[in-house]
Amino acid sequence: MLKGDGRLGHDLDPQDHAPKDACGVFGVWAPGEEVSKLTYYGLYALQHRGQESAGIAVSEGSRILVYKDMGLVAQVFDESVLGTLRGHLAIGHCRYSTTGSSVWENAQPTLSSTEVGGLALAHNGNLINTPELAQRLAPGSTRATTDTEVLTSLLAQDRTRTVEEAAAELLPQVKGAYSLVFMDETTLYAARDPQGVRPMVLGRLERGWVVASETAALDIVGATFVREIEPGELLTIDERGVRSRRFALAEPKGCLFEYVYLARPDTTIAGRGVQVTRVEVGRVLAREHPVEADLVIPTPESGTPAAVGYAQESGIPYGQGLVKNSYVGRTFIEPSQTIRQLGIRLKLNPLREVVEGKRLVVVDDSIVRGNTQRAIVRMLREAGAKEVHVRISSPPVAWPCFYGIDFATRAELIAGSLTVEEIRASLGADSLGYISLEGLTKATTIPADRLCMACFTGSYPIPIDEDNVGKFVLESKA
Repeated sequence: MLKGDGRLGHDLDPQDHAPKDACGVFGVWAPGEEVSKLTYYGLYALQHRGQESAGIAVSEGSRILVYKDMGLVAQVFDESVLGTLRGHLAIGHCRYSTTGSSVWENAQPTLSSTEVGGLALAHNGNLINTPELAQRLAPGSTRATTDTEVLTSLLAQDRTRTVEEAAAELLPQVKGAYSLVFMDETTLYAARDPQGVRPMVLGRLERGWVVASETAALDIVGATFVREIEPGELLTIDERGVRSRRFALAEPKGCLFEYVYLARPDTTIAGRGVQVTRVEVGRVLAREHPVEADLVIPTPESGTPAAVGYAQESGIPYGQGLVKNSYVGRTFIEPSQTIRQLGIRLKLNPLREVVEGKRLVVVDDSIVRGNTQRAIVRMLREAGAKEVHVRISSPPVAWPCFYGIDFATRAELIAGSLTVEEIRASLGADSLGYISLEGLTKATTIPADRLCMACFTGSYPIPIDEDNVGKFVLESKA
């Protein structure tokens, strides 16, 4: 069972969870360093990308040892556990499930052992041809129900070749989003899909190398950013240094939603800080959807950077009108009817002295089902707000993601069936404004043809067969 630590996750309403990324991955090759502790801190920096399970694999040169469990990084590992994980290279993973149930068997890194050695692998993203790949495996050869387990088994099943050669042959046949770190007993590998949907970077330590989902993880372990791992690139890292080979032509389609929500604000993508981009998005939002108001407030903390930008551009003062309780997380005690009716107040509460009598602009990053925003509007009115104008720093999310974000289905997405005016009425807001897709794209400074915008447009850059995708696709076929 998942162990609760009382800390608040992204969700303000369990029935209206925020978009969640598949995972965070980290790898390090550094003889003489405490690689398990470096990996622990790297995963700690990537905790926002996955909170269901965490794991680390290490090798001292002759065997791979994996430790993983359900829960947050700080719940799974302590000093005594890390002290047993010794070696010169390691990979780590923190998971939010997008393929396969949230159970221990599906925690990562996955491990496959053969007569000639082991292979451990961790994956951020989501594959879209998993059933096709799974058919290449012997029946009953794996208990897990994830695309990651399928990849690991396929890479390990032919050990007549090197791992690098096996990966170079397999990866061009894998479809979907994947940023991978994997290892045998002596060598660290990293690979990124040809579209580069999910981020991945390379860093330099004084005595080794690091690969990670985000630059923030490099910072926390003292690694120097070298470069982004290119789409369609496979890296091999050992005592000879870093070797690169291309297994597919790059067709960049980086996830636009990384800029809106997924990445840490202190991360850099394509040479530009995410915080700078999000503040600029707020400025664009203010230009596109101005309103006369007395105060701009964010939905903490997701709406904060865009709210700062909106306030700067509009000249309306910025303030804190909502307080988030940072120590209320997943509750395993069924709330009483009275508490259930209070709902979101357990985690978020208005500052009456700040909002009373004010015309408010409330800035958030996205609307999924609308339950959270509806509750916020109601709370602010009950606290005496004169007007509530909602501004969203992404276009309407109307389509599901098949590349590693666990959105609701199209039927559950409020923008999948309602117009903006109908959503406004549903929320009870005085006005509602979403940033335009053009405005958001321009704020990233990335050309539109190098971005994946499928959740906003329904146009998927990697063709989807909807019969072969979904969180439980392998379980349903079992």
